[in-house]
This record gives sequence, structure tokens and C-alpha cells, in this order.
Amino acid sequence: MIAVSHISKKYGKAVVLEDMSFDVAEGEVLGFLGPNGAGKTTTMRIITGYQPPSTGRVRIGGYDLFDHPIAARRHIGYLPENPPVYPEMTVRRFLGYVAELKDVPRRQLKAAVDKAIERTQLEDVAGRRIGQLSKGFKQRVGLAQAIVHEPKVLILDEPTSSLDPKQRAEVRHLIAELKGRHTVILSTHILPEVADVADRVFILNRGRVVAVDSPARLGERLRGREVVTVECDVSGIGSETRPDVGAVRAAFEDLHGVEDIRVDPAGEGRFRVRLEGPVGSDLRAGAAERVTARGWKLFGLAAESLSLEEIFLSLTCDDPPAGVGAA
Repeated sequence: MIAVSHISKKYGKAVVLEDMSFDVAEGEVLGFLGPNGAGKTTTMRIITGYQPPSTGRVRIGGYDLFDHPIAARRHIGYLPENPPVYPEMTVRRFLGYVAELKDVPRRQLKAAVDKAIERTQLEDVAGRRIGQLSKGFKQRVGLAQAIVHEPKVLILDEPTSSLDPKQRAEVRHLIAELKGRHTVILSTHILPEVADVADRVFILNRGRVVAVDSPARLGERLRGREVVTVECDVSGIGSETRPDVGAVRAAFEDLHGVEDIRVDPAGEGRFRVRLEGPVGSDLRAGAAERVTARGWKLFGLAAESLSLEEIFLSLTCDDPPAGVGAA
């Protein structure tokens, strides 16, 4: 749905973006991350046609953005960091105006505006002038204007800026609902938002792409190992034959893919087992089979991964935090 090919942006001798290429599939949500000054907003402006690149091409829905700008832009809904609203208009009138600009058929205007208002929970302020609204409500009006024409592509630059925690959760829920029906690029500094809704994350640093992948796979690549934690209870075994740390370790030693084991007592007959293996060796199924085959109770089974914050810091900081591998 979105194809960015070798775009660069220069201001004189200053290079803002350098040879950037990536694709976003139809229905995918791509989390767009990077420190301030990395080039995120410039990239979004180029993708939406608000700003030309120095070199490179962008295709939206099969249309070249520069050869066929009108056809390409019909597919796009854009929420910039500062929402483009007219303070003297009411919310409903403004959304109707935007829908007309986006060529929503006249017979569908009211339904389109009503739907955008409902989705962004603006019913209580639909008749008020935008200039009288709080910053959070203005942000929601900005989001409503981006979706009022049901675009195939949504470019959202800091969509939850100025919203309170409840409103942020509502916007995350909305983005999750849009997933699959719209292709979404989401830029935000609130990393849990990306982890909650994004299929992949795109990390930009100093005008260059440093990573594009799912958070889980990025974590595996940076850690360089797969780690699975198993919590089991052996208290059902008779007290005379109850396994000790050594016996629990032995149960997993010949499991295919396991290269390192750590066993810690967790109290009352429970043990916590940490298994390590190479990336790509999914140890969970085999570990579960070893526990159940011995009649032990399985209380926990989880693959550990680096948090998105750890991944982000590792790829964008000169000095990553302790315990995080360098990119």
C-alpha cells in the first residue's frame, strides 16, 4: 500500500534523510520511532506530499505521489503534530468542510461526519466552536478530520499528544479497530502505544533506518539468544522422591535447542527454570511437554524479550543501558 524508495532530503549541506526505503502492507500498522531530530516528521511530510524529497520516489495505493499527486492523496488521511483546524468553525461544520474537500459524495456527507464524530467521541462538543475546546479535544478533532473520508492510508504524527490517560487508551482502541481496514503509520514518543498496536516498528536515527521488524524479532536479534522461563510445581510428588534442583535441571538438559539452564527454587515445591537457546529455537512446546510428562504442574511458560524501550535505546543511543546488546 505504501512504497518508499531511496528517498533523501537535504537542506544545503545538511542531510536530514539519507537513502531511505521501506514498504507498508495493506492493513498493516507501522510504528514510527526515533529521537527528536531523527527525521520522522520530515518523512511523514514527504509521504503525504506536503514536502518533496531531494531524491527518491513514493507510491501510495499504486500511484506515484509525484506523477499522480491527486490520485495518491485521495488515499491518505493525515494528522500532523499540530492539528489543522479552524477555531472559528464548529466541530461538525469543520468536519463537513473537510469531507467536502476530500470529495465525499454529498449524499454521504452527514453519515461520514457522524461516523467520524462517534469514532473519536466528540458527540458532546460537536456543536461547539473548535477555538473554545481544550487542547485534548482539538487533538481529537484533528484525528476525526483524518478519518472522515475513510482513507486507505492513515499517517498519524503524535495522535495522543495532549490527551489524558483515558483519552490515550480510547485512541489506542480506535487505532486497533482501524487495523486491517486501513494501513497506518503511527509516530509517537509513548513507546507502549506502539507495542500495543503495531505489527512492525520502524526505527530512524540521524536520518537513517536502523531497524524495521516486529518488536519481538528485534528483541531476539539484539539479545542474540532466545530465553524461555518455565515455572513448575513438583509438590504433588511424594516427599521422599520429590525432585531437587539437580533433578529439575536434568529434566531439561537434553531438550533440543537448550544450551544453558538455570534453576531456582520458588518456594513450596515450585521451581523457576530459565532456558536459553539460539534465536529461532522455540523452546516452549518442548519445555511444556517435559513438565507434564513428569506429572508436574505448569504454572508459567513465557518467552522473554527486550522491552521496546530497551530496543529503542539500544539502536539510538551511543551508550545503551546495561544488559542491552548493541545493534
